[in-house]
Amino acid sequence: MSKKLFSVGLDIGSSKVSVCIGTVSDGNIDILGLGKATCNGVRKGVVVDVEETVTAVSTALEEAERMCDCPVESVVVGIGGPHIESTISRGVIAVSKNDGEISEADAMRVIEAARAVPNQPNREVLHVIPKTFTVDGQVGIADPVGMSGIRLEVDTNVISGSLAAIKNVSRCASQAGLAISDMVFSPLATSKIMLSKQQKEIGSILIDIGAGTTSYTVFEEGELVHCGVLSIGSGHITNDIAIGLRTNINLAEIIKIKYGYASPEKIDDKEEIDLSTFDKSETGTASVKYIAEIIEARLNEIFILIRDQLREINREGMLPAGVILTGGGAKLEGMAEMVKDILRLPTQIGKPILPLTGVVDNLNDPVYATSAGLMVWGIESGNVSVPKKMAVPELGGMVGKVRNIFKKFLP
Repeated sequence: MSKKLFSVGLDIGSSKVSVCIGTVSDGNIDILGLGKATCNGVRKGVVVDVEETVTAVSTALEEAERMCDCPVESVVVGIGGPHIESTISRGVIAVSKNDGEISEADAMRVIEAARAVPNQPNREVLHVIPKTFTVDGQVGIADPVGMSGIRLEVDTNVISGSLAAIKNVSRCASQAGLAISDMVFSPLATSKIMLSKQQKEIGSILIDIGAGTTSYTVFEEGELVHCGVLSIGSGHITNDIAIGLRTNINLAEIIKIKYGYASPEKIDDKEEIDLSTFDKSETGTASVKYIAEIIEARLNEIFILIRDQLREINREGMLPAGVILTGGGAKLEGMAEMVKDILRLPTQIGKPILPLTGVVDNLNDPVYATSAGLMVWGIESGNVSVPKKMAVPELGGMVGKVRNIFKKFLP
């Protein structure tokens, strides 16, 4: 391990913290270690109890470190929650060279100009994602470098978050003994491992159903078109079952996982479960169809809200690559069929699209999708951990090799 570069993704979710450690080996992404821990310090994607969250981060980290026998010092951290906002911003500059040739420095300057939008003082910009450039009125340019012009413009998608929420995530990582090499809007990182280049090109939506939130990212022509976070997740389904069956929350979660189904019309009316088999303090039975009706009602709410968002950007039923579902909530039986009917799009449960080796079986669990995506983000951007004994020249060669891998699969 001492001769390898590795990247670490840390996903702090509403019900769990997950960690993924990976490196590059023989042209593949090699998953070295995975860890997860229950977390009760986060509500709807926002840290509300630092001490509880730090404990969960440390527990998940220790599990991943034991698996790969390598100490972790820095991580790529995901950030999410309803406080995340996506806005369109335009940057405009004059081309610097006298001959009018646009350089990479000009492209970077115009993107930075788009970042400098009037913003609330309590918000921090996470990403400025260029959509298209305009050179002297010529629109729709993907890459202006090398072209000639006087005026360079860019339309960007600016993703920002609450400064307080971002600082609390940073504090949790710091108190767990970790440095943050990068902070990323979680769904963007998840898309790195769940969406192929073709899916992003022809149009797709990635929906990540977490415990406290549901996030979505819409891609078209290889670019992020729209994104957002809803304050509803699979944890709300558990709460609904607990209320509907008048039972405790732990039993409701067990019932949801074992008997939950998204389409009640496919359940036999006579099928029932004995609650006492799960908890001796409980009495009576529960109709499996009634449980499915509870689940269906909450899922309808989530996906109708997403359908409304697609309608606002004129993409309702217009994404040929369809819907890719991920996150812990995506494991509910019958979910894909239900989403297909509501959004009128082809739907599938997401699986990693990159060549992966190592503990890949565990990675197929959607719970690890975001932490694995964050790990991939770190490798692609060069945010890797370098053991002290490693010679510096190895870093450039390895990162270059990694980028060649991603070019085959990602835009």
